[in-house]
Amino acid sequence: MAVDGLDLALRIIVENPVPGVALALQKGKSGAHTLIAPTSVSPQAAAFDLSVVAAPAPTATKAGGPAPRLLGPFVQGPPDKRFVYISIGTYAGDPASPWGRRAKVPLTGLNWPLIEALQPGGRLEARIPGRDRKGEPACASLALLPPGWRPVP
Repeated sequence: MAVDGLDLALRIIVENPVPGVALALQKGKSGAHTLIAPTSVSPQAAAFDLSVVAAPAPTATKAGGPAPRLLGPFVQGPPDKRFVYISIGTYAGDPASPWGRRAKVPLTGLNWPLIEALQPGGRLEARIPGRDRKGEPACASLALLPPGWRPVP
């Protein structure tokens, strides 16, 4: 299905992930999804590269400006609270893991000024914590680490 809009390259970096715990990006909705391995992994971080479609939205944001309507097979949630899932442990395909979780990475900070600031071939990047206060894999709805979404080459 063709969608009118701009292909937008994104990178999500999981900082300080728990060693030995599988991470994967969920493509598709629950029940009919595939798992995408990280683009790169090190002891300090795991990175996921993906693409979404940024299309003109029919309504304005609460701040009063137009926000993009984010679409594509990685995008989850209602139009005003879009996110992507990072699957963890058993949810990421490791049946031996003691954890079975998903982390919601918010897309709500993506806006037209950020998109328009991209250089040709650039992407928007955000970082999330890999661990919670107890040192276990961070899950549920996560806040982006500062500065949030930012353009990178």
